Amino acid sequence: MSLKLNLLVEKPSMDESFEYLEEETNLKGPNSLYIKGPYMMAEGVNKNGRKYPIDELRREVSRYNEEMVKTGRALGELNHPPTADVDLNNACHLVTELYEDNNVFMGKSKILSTAAGGVVRALINDGVKVGMSSRALGTLEEGSSCSIVRNMNLVAIDCVADPSFPKAFVNGILESKQWVVSHSGKYEEAYDNFEDSLIDLPRKDVDDYLRMQIMEFISKI
Repeated sequence: MSLKLNLLVEKPSMDESFEYLEEETNLKGPNSLYIKGPYMMAEGVNKNGRKYPIDELRREVSRYNEEMVKTGRALGELNHPPTADVDLNNACHLVTELYEDNNVFMGKSKILSTAAGGVVRALINDGVKVGMSSRALGTLEEGSSCSIVRNMNLVAIDCVADPSFPKAFVNGILESKQWVVSHSGKYEEAYDNFEDSLIDLPRKDVDDYLRMQIMEFISKI
């Protein structure tokens, strides 16, 4: 049976601030700007009453490092989109480092020269504090005092605004959509795919078409 996955967006409930590092690459070109700081936290219960077990984060960070960071594909967006995909048009930074430090996963990102990256650079230059917030798919296991995240799949680490109070970062769960793991291993938006199939109904054999779409939707959930 397919797993029903929720889209989780988190910011560690921590007071550590982020560093903004500017490195001069050459005399003629623009300097490279980096953000460095705590990206994710394990074991502690966050303000949403959720806990990420250290084994879950270690496994996912290891996979993410191998598949995304080392291959130069660990892109993050400006603010959290309500999807389980990374939109290249909104990419603003590239994660270059991600490592564990006492249940905290520290990261370093290079700000891109994209339009969204330019917005981040301008905000930092104007004194605005920004930070990083994880976006992942996962299931929630109800415990006695908190919800425990299982079956985690890290999608991206996005750049978000820091609203003066460090613990008031985006720290929620988007439950308006759910994803399922298809037989091919791809994550699909179960309801959205079904809804899209109903936009253009055929002129003939409508009943058969609807029956087929409903059965396909049921099989995924």
